[in-house]
Amino acid sequence: MKKYLIALMMALAPMTASAAGGTVALDPIATDLTNKASLQNGMATFVNRCMGCHQAGYQRFERAAQDLEIPANLVEQYMIFDPNKKIGEQMTVAMASADAKKWFGNPPPDLSLETRLRGADWVYTYLRSFYKDTKRPWGVNNVVFPDVGMPNVLQDLQGEVVNHCTPEELLAAAHGNKVDPLTGQKMASCKSVTPNSGSMSEEEFDKTVYDLVNFMSYMAEPSKMVSGRIGTYVLIFLAILFVFAYALKKEYWKDVH
Repeated sequence: MKKYLIALMMALAPMTASAAGGTVALDPIATDLTNKASLQNGMATFVNRCMGCHQAGYQRFERAAQDLEIPANLVEQYMIFDPNKKIGEQMTVAMASADAKKWFGNPPPDLSLETRLRGADWVYTYLRSFYKDTKRPWGVNNVVFPDVGMPNVLQDLQGEVVNHCTPEELLAAAHGNKVDPLTGQKMASCKSVTPNSGSMSEEEFDKTVYDLVNFMSYMAEPSKMVSGRIGTYVLIFLAILFVFAYALKKEYWKDVH
């Protein structure tokens, strides 16, 4: 029995080490599906920045327009770029999977359920973690997703991010450590943006990414906007029903001693 236990521990050790070594602390994000302005801005960013390659095949333009209170004519004018596509159709792209595989190595994934698959925190941190890496095909790498095969489509907004840290320092910095784990010396910032290389300030860029992830969270579960409201009505109904049910119970049992 002891031998089997030791063998099991040895088998699991590499898996545990791999999981711990590849873990990056994520920046938390509190999505808000009641913030229509944020969701509207996020949809505009998604359509203009993400849908060149990625699609959202489980979402329709018309449903999003209704839920986010965007006039249909504005969606048709500014968010649907294919003249043959109707507002009632799904949010798909024209790029063929074969072409995408040739250009990127693999077809870009459908983003309809991305925040449910990876979590909103992961997507938020990932989109803000690109940095310059001339060794990569697109000239960028990512702290959260090392050796990613995707270009930084938000670089003109954020600016060119230069990373001077080793992989070990980068991982330590991602966990909030300010000391080089190898030398024990205080570390400089692992992330710096080339001056005047982006059209937004850091706060503006973070807000844009927040709105984008907020919209993706809505897109992953559109019914949540309605179900939350219905849940409130149900609780109110049950509270009122309880009063009448209790009064009826007292009436039935008043003569029972």
